[in-house]
Amino acid sequence: MNTLTPSAVGSAVCRVLFGGSAAGIDFADGRPGLRVALPVLAGMNFEDLLPGTDEPAEREGCTLFRRGPWLAGIAVAASGTELEAGTSEVYRRLFSVTAGLHLYRIWNYVPQIGAVARGLENYHRFCRGRSLAFEKYFGKNFQRVLPAASAVGTVAGPFAIGFLAGRAEPRHFENPRQVPAFEYPPEYGPRPPSFSRATVVTQLGAQRTFISGTAAIRGHATVAMQNLDGQLDCTLENLRLIGIATGAGPRLGLPAGSRRTFKVYVRRADDLARVQARLDRELLHPGDTVSYLQADICRNDLLVEVEGLLASGA
Repeated sequence: MNTLTPSAVGSAVCRVLFGGSAAGIDFADGRPGLRVALPVLAGMNFEDLLPGTDEPAEREGCTLFRRGPWLAGIAVAASGTELEAGTSEVYRRLFSVTAGLHLYRIWNYVPQIGAVARGLENYHRFCRGRSLAFEKYFGKNFQRVLPAASAVGTVAGPFAIGFLAGRAEPRHFENPRQVPAFEYPPEYGPRPPSFSRATVVTQLGAQRTFISGTAAIRGHATVAMQNLDGQLDCTLENLRLIGIATGAGPRLGLPAGSRRTFKVYVRRADDLARVQARLDRELLHPGDTVSYLQADICRNDLLVEVEGLLASGA
């Protein structure tokens, strides 16, 4: 791999920065990070995917960060590339640089996710490109390796991802009250979404529970359409259910002392105060790291989505 930026071993960080005007690799602090076009409504304006890494390096069009058995990376599609083709190409690069490792978490930043072109929504184009890329690389049974993931709409492109992988074999989990996303019926697009609801990884004494983007879906249907309080009811219940399924418990790692990070995607900026008040009462605790971001969500009838990371150990 070719070194990009000189730094002391263990002093670099794989970081995603919010609030940009377009997606791209940002060297504002002297080291590469992924800048994405998600307006910040409140809280942190960045997320560290993997801190304390060795020197960043580039291979196959991905900027990579290593720390022991962990590998983190960021990648951006070529400017002007059609979304489905760009998704397929970025995932080809992802699979190349993570060959021999297990995928733990993928963050997808999809430009204009709800826009429709030539009769097909951008989210469905992205899902088709991602699904076909997984199938081409892993074969017909690729669903067994699907990690936790999220896909949110950005103000501008190009398509971009952040990801985490490593040597330890992960465990993937589903919500018992939701149809696995990869089994959604054809009414949700020509290829279903490709992710698990949560992924748990334990290696070198550290455990990470990655909770995928979670919203108001029961079975495979949206509930409480255009009803913010109803959608928050369902979203919080889904978080409790996936917490129980993963072993983190209905309080998502509390009171055992997990370090918790949440990102909250809010479709309508005017809903921020109500969302914050509800999550402050029923989800968040002092010491949690939280970002509230304005984003289009994968379905036009969803108003809010929450994702999380529960971390314990080193």
